[in-house]
Amino acid sequence: MHRLIADAPDARPRSGRSRSLALAAPLLAGSLVLSACGTRDDGSGDDGGQEATTVTIGFDAPLSKDLAAVGLGMRNSAQLAVKQANKNELVPGVTFELAAKDDQATPNIGQQNAAAFVADTSVIGVVGAYNSSVSAAMQSTLHDATMVQVSGANTAATLTQGARYKTDPQREYDNYFRTISTDAVAAPVMAEYFFKDLRIKKIATVDDKKTYGTGIVENFTEAYEKLGGKVAVHQSINPDESDYAAVVNSVKSSGAQGVFYGGEYPQAGPLKKQLVAAGFDGPMGGGDAVKDDQLIPLAGGKSADGVCAHSDGAPVDSLDSAKSFVADYKAAGYSEGYGVFGAYVYDATTALMKAVGAAVEANDGKVGDIAQLRPKVVDAMQKVAFDGATGKVGFDAYGDSVNQVISVNCVQDGAWKNGVKIVTVK
Repeated sequence: MHRLIADAPDARPRSGRSRSLALAAPLLAGSLVLSACGTRDDGSGDDGGQEATTVTIGFDAPLSKDLAAVGLGMRNSAQLAVKQANKNELVPGVTFELAAKDDQATPNIGQQNAAAFVADTSVIGVVGAYNSSVSAAMQSTLHDATMVQVSGANTAATLTQGARYKTDPQREYDNYFRTISTDAVAAPVMAEYFFKDLRIKKIATVDDKKTYGTGIVENFTEAYEKLGGKVAVHQSINPDESDYAAVVNSVKSSGAQGVFYGGEYPQAGPLKKQLVAAGFDGPMGGGDAVKDDQLIPLAGGKSADGVCAHSDGAPVDSLDSAKSFVADYKAAGYSEGYGVFGAYVYDATTALMKAVGAAVEANDGKVGDIAQLRPKVVDAMQKVAFDGATGKVGFDAYGDSVNQVISVNCVQDGAWKNGVKIVTVK
């Protein structure tokens, strides 16, 4: 998803990382000075009495309002990664803590959260956001602080490859990474599934006027038309409204055999319900923001049948690599499920902590001043590679995931059937 929910603010052109960062917090004198600008534990753990430096991982996602369920699942997954890293002493001499902030799926709040993370002299990097537009609003601030930003949910190609990603990809923010594929990779898989597998030759497209929704519809349309498909009509809904009658009537009268929706599940569910109520029985496609258990009751249960949405990677519950994550998440007793993005956030958090470990090791085993360590973690992050819950974790020259597997999932008999089709994109 995370998802672009609004147009991101214009970013200033950049060449390389800015190394300047004004730290407002004063350093304490004498024995209270902490080399990591953080805190130290009492040495009572398994480290033989040696003090451990506490390093904070920032986390940003919507933890309230409509998208709270998915955001809380992401937060829980990040917290699980932190707990396991501490238990297994992933970085000797370092205890990690997670500081979670709620962006309410709002870019301005995300930018404020980014500024707060930068000002906190114990924060080494940030995991998040969920919405791509929120991440876009955070990128400049975190880039200026040479602080890693890594997402397990953002899918907008522009975040890593720029506005001209189709013709002239350029990496503007070398501190930004993600463990999930982009819409430019996933949308063509959905286009092929609708055109070739479902034999839908004429389709209606609908978006929610937000950057994620319009972007994924654009990617889908381009791939669908290249295959020979025809877009019968394109419409937009207002995500703040709940009556989509005008759009439903337009879709029904267009002669379309199916619908592709660009947006998120809180609106996708009611749209599908209203299409069915109007007598439209064609399938409805969508991106990973549609793939959520809550879509089914929002669509009216049985009316959700025929919704197909992609997700990154093979279904988590089918991966041998994810068995430990799934079991440990369940054992932790979280109230919310890990959802579509939990395992990717878990791997993103682990990747960041591994980068911290590499930077500390290169710094003679010392954390030192966090502001000075941050750029070293950015450099180390580019080289991170390991086998994670979602499979191979690593980053290409743009900071994109090297794991390019897309699953198609469809609602059948009132429940999601995952992995209806699994495609490895080359």
